[in-house]
Amino acid sequence: MPHFDLPLDQLVTYLPDREEPADLDEFWHRTLTEQDAEHPLDVTFERVDTGLTEIVTEDVTFTGFGGQPVKGWFHRPVRLEGPLPTVVTYIGYGGGRGLSHESVLHAAAGHATLVMDNRGQGSGHRVGATGDAGPTGSHAAGFLTAGIESPETYFYTRIFTDAERAVRAARRHTAVDSSAVLVSGGSQGGALSLAAAALTELRDGLGEPALRGAIVDVPFLAHVRRASVLTSARPYGELVEYLHTHRDSIEQTFRTLSYVDGVNLAARTTVPAMFSVGLMDEICPPSTVYAAYNHYAGPKEMVVYPYNGHENGGAFQEVEHLRFAREHLG
Repeated sequence: MPHFDLPLDQLVTYLPDREEPADLDEFWHRTLTEQDAEHPLDVTFERVDTGLTEIVTEDVTFTGFGGQPVKGWFHRPVRLEGPLPTVVTYIGYGGGRGLSHESVLHAAAGHATLVMDNRGQGSGHRVGATGDAGPTGSHAAGFLTAGIESPETYFYTRIFTDAERAVRAARRHTAVDSSAVLVSGGSQGGALSLAAAALTELRDGLGEPALRGAIVDVPFLAHVRRASVLTSARPYGELVEYLHTHRDSIEQTFRTLSYVDGVNLAARTTVPAMFSVGLMDEICPPSTVYAAYNHYAGPKEMVVYPYNGHENGGAFQEVEHLRFAREHLG
């Protein structure tokens, strides 16, 4: 696909106004503290036999939004007991935690990894094991518009809360150095990585160290209003389909989305970050990625793939992941 968005010299300075609700910080502080009060984290780790001789894997369960169990994998090198620097990894849209051997790259590099399952997903590119019992309401097929009538009922409020809790779940493991944790993900996983970093900083009284960094590849859910008029590729196509029918709900829909929009969350995040973008990406258009990147409040770098789409850098970007983790975790 040819370049269809702004040229690169305009992307690097693209800084749109933020459509930000006045109570964004209060909403997230209330959401996280209410969940803490009602639903203790209750994380468990159970060792499993994967057939890999150099990686120890444990089946993770922790309490997510609404008291619902959220699954994950925890990997660490068999010859290293800890405390280990750790990467919390989030999965793209439709996928789940996958089979245990699919996510051991960072463990092979000497770090621990917690891979969070996606509630309600796991029937796309990777299998999952976590359901979603939250409200959905009238919505287009998929997850983007589920519960979108309000931020309190929205699907992404639930899974963003899970993402923040996954960081704390990882820190409960005895092999984890709680002062050396970073978050990582691509597409929806990039949105979750950015959300986890922002919510960890927004949340008062966490009593734990700040994150060491965030890897945010081709993030979904950034500058969503622009994305909705640039592309009809899914998942944004779900939003287009929904608003095509719900003609009277446009502003309320974007109000809900403003609570999870990565542009607004990026402005609240100060840990070092690495973003990446594919300039031919029709799923998460380049200007939406740069909107979040240019509003990001902390030290940052962007890796650009001029001739790639949403697949981004693929294995080349994994090399960048290892470099970034080595630089910020040791």
